[in-house]
Amino acid sequence: MKVIAAYLLAVLGGNTSPSAGDLKGILGSVGAEADADQIELLLSQVKGKDITELIAAGREKLASVPAGGGAVAVAAPAGGAGGGAAPAAAAEAKKEEKVEEKEESDDDMGFSLFD
Repeated sequence: MKVIAAYLLAVLGGNTSPSAGDLKGILGSVGAEADADQIELLLSQVKGKDITELIAAGREKLASVPAGGGAVAVAAPAGGAGGGAAPAAAAEAKKEEKVEEKEESDDDMGFSLFD
């Protein structure tokens, strides 16, 4: 990702065809190590291609990637004989949420941001 970011910075700076030296210079200026193999691989893959077309093609590919978290489906109570079970399930879910919140607060081990 560092090499791609350096390439994009070079293009953004006006260099439509950055060289390996350009990318090494950008990476070196921020203290990142420049892997020559990764740089050469990237340059060989983008050689002769327009960056806006590459970004558009990548955006199309990312559109098909599922990016949702684990959503919890909650069913509405169905009235009738089974209606009494829904409040018990909701109370149990609230207990679990409270337990999780308490565990999260213990993760800081007594340290805060300003200690």
